[in-house]
Amino acid sequence: MKWIVSLAFLFTTLTCWSVEELVTSAKFADGESIPYLLTTNTSKPKLAFIIMPGGSGDMHLRLDSSGTVSFEFGGNFLIRSRNLFASNDAIVISTDSSGDPDRMLGIVDDVHHRYGNIPIYIVGTSRSTLATMRLANKLDSKVAGFVHTSSMSQIDWFDTRELKSRQLIVHHIDDGCRLTPYRSAKSSSVSYGTQLITMEGGQASGDPCQAFGYHGYNGIEAETVTQIRNWAYQK
Repeated sequence: MKWIVSLAFLFTTLTCWSVEELVTSAKFADGESIPYLLTTNTSKPKLAFIIMPGGSGDMHLRLDSSGTVSFEFGGNFLIRSRNLFASNDAIVISTDSSGDPDRMLGIVDDVHHRYGNIPIYIVGTSRSTLATMRLANKLDSKVAGFVHTSSMSQIDWFDTRELKSRQLIVHHIDDGCRLTPYRSAKSSSVSYGTQLITMEGGQASGDPCQAFGYHGYNGIEAETVTQIRNWAYQK
């Protein structure tokens, strides 16, 4: 699904005004640009969330001739909830899913250049948790933490015990996708002590592996994001 958003589009969420813009100042070491969508309502954020959609993970971020930025995956749980993450004093960076640490460091450096040394949390959902699990090892201690939502079954073997960056697993107890069973998230938490937030309720519609099933926290987006934000703000 393609969603078209005005570059200067303002929207209200949780009584806060947020502004969105396409940012191209993040760079690889060779100078190649790393585009991302910035959602913010403050010039002095206390922390940042970098969010990545599931599926193929390629948002196809681009600015067209009319001055609008268009992108794919607008219905994805994380992407459609970006304004919830950005409430009050946080900023949100929506970007392509990638396990490449150099790509993610380019974004991290750009955020720190803009806002100072604020804590940064990298958040994935469904297939992009393969990226968050990889990055958790490659970028350990370089960011504040990682959040793995609706994790792939590989979370079962994701040992976090020696990692310095904080780790959180979030999963709906009724997730019906065969690739992301709740039992794997639960097993990982029991085996390695990783904190697990179990969500319940909402509603399921369509393919159980898609964004509007329990897999995508349909109907409980605000509750789920609040749990993640509360965890991120804990010291």
